[in-house]
Amino acid sequence: MNIRRTAALVAATVVIGAVSAQAAFADGADSASPSPKTAVPSGLYGKTDPTYDGVWRQSLAFVAQDTAGVRPAAKAVDWLAGQQCADGGFAAFRADPGKACDAKTPVDSNSTAAAVQALAAVGGRDEAVTKGVGWLKKNQNDDGGWGYNPGGASDANSTSVVLGALAAAGQQGADVTSGRGKSGLDALAALALPCSDGKNGGALAYQPDKKGKLAPNADATAAGVLGALGSGFAPGKGKAPGAYTCDGGKSADDLAHNGAVYLQNQLSTHLYLKSQLAGAEDQPDYGNTADAVAAVAAAEGIKYTKDPYAWLEKNAKGWAAQSGPAAYAQLIFAAHATGNDPHDFGGTDLVGALNKTGPAPASADSADDGAKKKDDKSDDGGGLGTWWIVGVMFVAAVGAGFLLSGRKKQQL
Repeated sequence: MNIRRTAALVAATVVIGAVSAQAAFADGADSASPSPKTAVPSGLYGKTDPTYDGVWRQSLAFVAQDTAGVRPAAKAVDWLAGQQCADGGFAAFRADPGKACDAKTPVDSNSTAAAVQALAAVGGRDEAVTKGVGWLKKNQNDDGGWGYNPGGASDANSTSVVLGALAAAGQQGADVTSGRGKSGLDALAALALPCSDGKNGGALAYQPDKKGKLAPNADATAAGVLGALGSGFAPGKGKAPGAYTCDGGKSADDLAHNGAVYLQNQLSTHLYLKSQLAGAEDQPDYGNTADAVAAVAAAEGIKYTKDPYAWLEKNAKGWAAQSGPAAYAQLIFAAHATGNDPHDFGGTDLVGALNKTGPAPASADSADDGAKKKDDKSDDGGGLGTWWIVGVMFVAAVGAGFLLSGRKKQQL
């Protein structure tokens, strides 16, 4: 799921598709990547500063590779597993994993849940997965949900990525409850806007505002759809929809269906979702669009995703090349959910491109890593530059699948 957003480092809470460096294209912007302030470990995917998204982008890369039959290099898996604290939690990045975690180590639910999904996907790390799930259960809020930071108010994105992690570990989200008997699904239901809200009906809010009001958030909705489905970052294709209207229910299936209806209505306007960052409101949000396409396809089948997916094929390649592994992963998730070939994304091999951002994989399907060679020289997003974020501080006040790419996690 989504990690995104401006020319400078922004303080933003990121989930599920919002934790890959999302870019908003603008004429004349410098396309060169900034030099990392922190040394990038050899086992880590991506070349930019990993301080705010190292675990997130590595995790999304592994899950995306798993959908394509790629097994990552042992040193890449070792790096991710080595980021885990003794209590099972993960921080966004630990520069010195040999140093024991202490009270000042900023462990969080998003990094932990993403790593659980990734380590479950690569296999052979059962102890790490079990410890990660234990940490998540220990830090569940009374309302059944999770906030980004332990003890923080529950939000849709964090709750959803945790539900995906529980499913990856073979557990049912509805069965993991707080001391008050509430599950993550209950927390999502409390954030869903009623169908009576018209065009916003079925959407999820990131969190209630200070007055308790819910505001629709497409990023939180995309994450929430996948959370309700228990599908994790890489959902499969859903069944064909019946009546494509908000139906007012609060079950997991209802939450997924109603959220997908809201997202499809948003996508039908422009074929893409717009950025919610101040000053970039007219720019496409590529990561959020990819997350929304995956969510709609997973909940309702591919009928309503063909045109938005085609828009991504035409327009999102330059963004992914600029943003790195989490962005490639988000596009692979969209391809996987819609039944498209990630090796031929408008002429680009997304899987091969992702693999090249890190250590050479231990193994890959024959179609991978260049077996389908395409000329990617034109993958420049139409010659436009990029507004870049070096990293995302997962703590802010912007309420907007997931992930650094993918995902502005808080409502503006």
